[in-house]
Amino acid sequence: MSRLLVHLATGPEHPTRAALALLVARTAQQQGHDVDLFLAGDAVGLLRDATLDAVQGVGTGSLREHFDALAAGGARVYASGLSSKARGLDAEALGGKQVELAPPDRLVELTFEADRVLSY
Repeated sequence: MSRLLVHLATGPEHPTRAALALLVARTAQQQGHDVDLFLAGDAVGLLRDATLDAVQGVGTGSLREHFDALAAGGARVYASGLSSKARGLDAEALGGKQVELAPPDRLVELTFEADRVLSY
């Protein structure tokens, strides 16, 4: 199968778009594709437990359910280290989630490794 990179820069202020990005990533994973998820900008705030639990997209489902399914399915999840630092998101705030804080170079690498890239 193929590798899909989903780059999400939309935060909790747009819950439907945020949930849609994870729904599409989850759907690709369920179809057997390898999935990488890179959160940047305001999207890194979605990784806080309270936000994951609260965000519900209109017609696009629960952010928490999509995130947990992606993690259980082995998706690689990255968060911009610069965006995270600027928003006070550190390892403690991630609460043990398997999320790698990564520099912009890693996003570029993932983009060129992927067969397809979607950006939300």
